[in-house]
Amino acid sequence: GLRVAKHGNRSVSSRSGAADVLESLGVKISITPEQAAECMEKCGMTFLFAQCYHGSMKYAAVPRRETGLRTVFNILGPLANPAHAEGMLLGVYDKLLIGPLAKVLMNVGVKSAMIVYGDDGFDEVSISDRTSVCEIKDGKTKKYELDPRDYGFTLAKKSDVVGGTAKENAKITLDVLNGVKGPKRDITVLNAGCALYVGKLAEDIHSGIAMAEKSIDSGAALKKLNMLKEFTNSFGENQE
Repeated sequence: GLRVAKHGNRSVSSRSGAADVLESLGVKISITPEQAAECMEKCGMTFLFAQCYHGSMKYAAVPRRETGLRTVFNILGPLANPAHAEGMLLGVYDKLLIGPLAKVLMNVGVKSAMIVYGDDGFDEVSISDRTSVCEIKDGKTKKYELDPRDYGFTLAKKSDVVGGTAKENAKITLDVLNGVKGPKRDITVLNAGCALYVGKLAEDIHSGIAMAEKSIDSGAALKKLNMLKEFTNSFGENQE
């Protein structure tokens, strides 16, 4: 499968961040860089908790939380990923950012990427509207619109895929990995398919979607989450 290094933090401008959801799923998020590297080696995926790598960012957390607004800090996380991944699926909160962010990613060595903005306001590939994309491929950028209907999906209501608290999002994650059908699974496999495409494991997005569906339906995706949970909890004292 595709090796994934997710760099994230706790929630600031939304109800739950990646760190909050993973923690609710039982994953130990506060691990050292050395443990994170070991996790990548053993599990093929790892979570890089921003607070363990960029201590100065914590000083922006309070004002960000108080304003409740999305700012440049919402896109600094992926750009500051310590793993220096050459492939990336990056969601942004403003359509005007997809082009400039593509140039930034190319400047920091990213070889293959999709910078996406759901036209319904989602900072990911949407299942309830078209998605504006700027793709990095072969040293060039290309802008286009992605319509989920072109990939066999039925347009969903935005309210059907909006997340909630960390606990609610953890339940959604487990439901999807346990094979529950519906819009939440659809948006998961569509985004996973795009990630597999930019990660060059899939020839195109269609193939990536098929691979993502197979991973869920075979139980491999859930097995991988459980492996991540067990491995991270095998480490010693919490580093947070």
